[in-house]
Amino acid sequence: MALPTTTKHYFWPKFGALANISSKESKLPPLKSHEVLVKIHAVSLQYRDLIVGLNKYHGDFPEELVPCSDMAGEVIVIGDEAGSQWKIGDRVCANFAADHIAGDTSPEIQKTAHGGAAHGVLTQYKAFRPYSLVQIPDHLSFEEASTLPCAALTAYNALMGPVPVKSGDTVLVLGTGGVSIHGLQLALASGAQVIATSSSDEKLKIATKLGAHHVINYKTTPNWHEEVLKLTGGRGVDHILEVGGSDSLDKSLKAVRIAGWIHTIGFVGGGTPTEVVFPTIRKACFIRGIQIGSVAQFKDMNRLLSLHPEVTRPVIDKVFPFEEALKAYEYLESQAHVGKVVIKVA
Repeated sequence: MALPTTTKHYFWPKFGALANISSKESKLPPLKSHEVLVKIHAVSLQYRDLIVGLNKYHGDFPEELVPCSDMAGEVIVIGDEAGSQWKIGDRVCANFAADHIAGDTSPEIQKTAHGGAAHGVLTQYKAFRPYSLVQIPDHLSFEEASTLPCAALTAYNALMGPVPVKSGDTVLVLGTGGVSIHGLQLALASGAQVIATSSSDEKLKIATKLGAHHVINYKTTPNWHEEVLKLTGGRGVDHILEVGGSDSLDKSLKAVRIAGWIHTIGFVGGGTPTEVVFPTIRKACFIRGIQIGSVAQFKDMNRLLSLHPEVTRPVIDKVFPFEEALKAYEYLESQAHVGKVVIKVA
């Protein structure tokens, strides 16, 4: 195949409104000898991508930031000094933070996060360092695999952390977005019982179909933590995927069991910061902040996905063509989706 010399990509000329997102064609820089060039086939959107564009995400960004962190693509060129790990045609995802190989993150690693401190992946072609890439499980399409680097790996990092979820545990997932749905599936694959919440009965029907044992509509049951305690015989849940933030954390502190884990992941609910000191002491629980995961965790997760393909197949709500990236962002903002919103690039 003829090697590309240009790439069409999206960028933010300025932040503050989704309508500002723009596209252009740029010359590809010469491939460095230690890099591989990837043809990107699909990109999935995150809540982070939305609030970056709306200028509600704090950070230092490069000029004309290329958005998005999650991609799946195909290796098409390998630099002379890139090693033998990859071959032409390999299907790969890039890790959220390129330099997060294993272990804890660091300020230096955080500066390599795609779509934030570093340019992102909403482009036709992009060069990566070989060690930042992970093989896509054979049973997944490019669109499905594009949901893994942030949403799936965040859920995996939460549930497989210092005290991993185990058979017989109860996991509470808040909402039906990408992280929560992946968390539901990973918990089921681990033999856990799952309770899911949503403001929509229609979305809860989907969660039930995916295997959730119990569902709670938090609009019709505003004190949903009380229902969680009833469902667990007063014990509380072992793990909570806390994506709501200040708006739901106070109830999560009531719903978690003594010595249980609240994995703080997002803040989609907004709200006023809640008091955490006394409730945390009273429950002797752990509140653990999650920053996606490492390449090593990504590889471990993919083995789990391959072992349980019938339970863990990514849920994609809608796929948009590359030319309709703005519509994809607007659909994500509407919160009408269950699972992931994907942009098909190639």
